[in-house]
Formats: sequence, structure tokens, C-alpha cells
Amino acid sequence: MQDHQSVPLTDFIEYPQEEMLHRAQTFLDTSKRRHSIRSFSNKPVPKEIIETCIKVAATAPSGANHQPWHFVAINSMDVKKKIREAAEDLERSFYQGRAGEEWLDALKPLGTDDQKPYLEHAPWLIAIFSQKKGGIHAEDKNTNYYVHESVGIATGFLIQALHHSGLVTLTHTPKPMSFLTDICGRNKDNERPYMLIIAGYPAENATVPEHALVKKDITEVSSFL
Repeated sequence: MQDHQSVPLTDFIEYPQEEMLHRAQTFLDTSKRRHSIRSFSNKPVPKEIIETCIKVAATAPSGANHQPWHFVAINSMDVKKKIREAAEDLERSFYQGRAGEEWLDALKPLGTDDQKPYLEHAPWLIAIFSQKKGGIHAEDKNTNYYVHESVGIATGFLIQALHHSGLVTLTHTPKPMSFLTDICGRNKDNERPYMLIIAGYPAENATVPEHALVKKDITEVSSFL
């Protein structure tokens, strides 16, 4: 490696291999209980929980450590209402043919349509934005690298953190998502909406589509050389 400033690694914990396997299996069991939910309770969730989960997301690795992301946590009823109205307006054209027959057929087993009441009913929405320029300091204006990959990893961290804390989530990716930039008051020149996460408690009548429970076998999704 080239010369660079560094500090000793002091916080790594080496576990016995039996414990490693147990921890991996426990995490797998926990992850299997994560489901995308479309029926949310309006039960309040403290801001501190959402803030802590965002802190987890912000620990994700990123290109050159530029951390090219911004998370807008939305609890305001007025803002959520605006997001729902804008999203449903787009979704109507999507389900009326803009998506194409093949895409709509793929969605049928999930039962989705253009109605998104959870955008208003769930206690929290988290709009995730990617940034073209930035750096390790807020005032930096350098080019960011591997932006899509970096923000994708951070989003995965956020979803798992919310699940681990005891909440349910849904990923929402209306296209185009430019309305999120306007509603959230973000910089159009530097930021692009990446994803919207809905977070909260499940409604008492919440269900999971059987289609969503079908996961590929380990032999289909991995190879060991």
C-alpha cells in the first residue's frame, strides 16, 4: 500500500469459530423475519430510533469514504401528504400502461396498485438522496465515486437496522422521483432521489404476499470456487 495516515485497528473482536457460526445463524434467522409490509400502523416511533438507524446506515463503506448520501427523515403529516399525492399521481400512469404489460404481470402476485395510503399512515418516511459531489467534510465539493454502489450499501444497512430495532419497512421507488427533491428542499444540481423507505409498526391486519416468501436456494444465488 502507499504511505497514508492510519491508526491501529483496536475494536475488532475475534470470536471462536463456533460462536461465529452461531452469530451468523442468529443473524440469518433474524433476517428471515424481515418482510416488505404495505399495511402500517400509525403508532408513533420515537425520533431517536430513526436517528440511530440512520447513524448505522452512515457507517457503510463508500467510494473514497466520501459518504455520498443524505437521509431526510419525514414525520410531518403535511409533508407525508404531499409525498403521497405526488407518488400516487405517478403511480396512476404507471399502472395504466406506462410500466408495460410484462412489468405489471410481474407485480400481480404482490397485489400492488396505485394506492399508497402507507405513505401518509406510517409514522416515518426516509427519503434517501445520492450526491454527485462532496467529500468527507460537509463543505467539500469533490467528485464522488461509486455513488450508486455506495448509496445502495448504505440503504441496505438502513433497512437491516430498522428491522433489527423492531420496525417493519417498505422500499418505494416511484419513477421519476424528482418530486422528492422539491418536497424535501434538496439541491437539484447535486442530489438525486435514490429511494424512499417507509418505516413503522405493522398494522394489526398486515399480511405478507406468499409470492414474497419464495427465496432462491443458496445453490442458485452463490458459487464457491
